[in-house]
Amino acid sequence: MKGFRIKGSFNDARQPNGKQVFSIEVAAEDKDSATEQILSILGSKHRLKRWEIALDSMEEITASEAKDHVVQYKIGG
Repeated sequence: MKGFRIKGSFNDARQPNGKQVFSIEVAAEDKDSATEQILSILGSKHRLKRWEIALDSMEEITASEAKDHVVQYKIGG
């Protein structure tokens, strides 16, 4: 497994600028799997469609760079 930190935004009328920015860490086999996990997580938590979520950047991270303890464990930290 590899760790990924994905940053992006989605529309949220409650925010002053209309956008909610996020940074989420996931453990996945590859970038496509990480993208699917993020879209699934945000879709279920915030009732968003896939087209409403904008992914700005995706970087691979090591266990020492991960802030999420579950991700650290899954990628071998």
